[in-house]
Amino acid sequence: MAVTVTVNQNTLKQIALKESALFLTLLFVGLVLAPIAIFFVGQNVLGQFGGYGYSEFFGTLSDKIRSGNLVAWFFVLSPYLVWQTLRLTVHAWRSSAVPKS
Repeated sequence: MAVTVTVNQNTLKQIALKESALFLTLLFVGLVLAPIAIFFVGQNVLGQFGGYGYSEFFGTLSDKIRSGNLVAWFFVLSPYLVWQTLRLTVHAWRSSAVPKS
């Protein structure tokens, strides 16, 4: 059975705004909060960073991002990718559920 969904332009704008805000928030987490957490946890677990502290750590990360290093981009985008994977999993789980009779 096919289901037709009609969406007006205002609803599309709201969805785009919501998704853009989500992306920018999680990009902020990946660019600012995650590197801070990784640096301080790494310092406590692995010992002193082989440089001049957090500024050099962040500078190295930002250089790799600007040069197009895929691992650095994956690290920065990982909060958004994890969130989207969770959303997709929940959607698949709900759509495959057996309807109650």
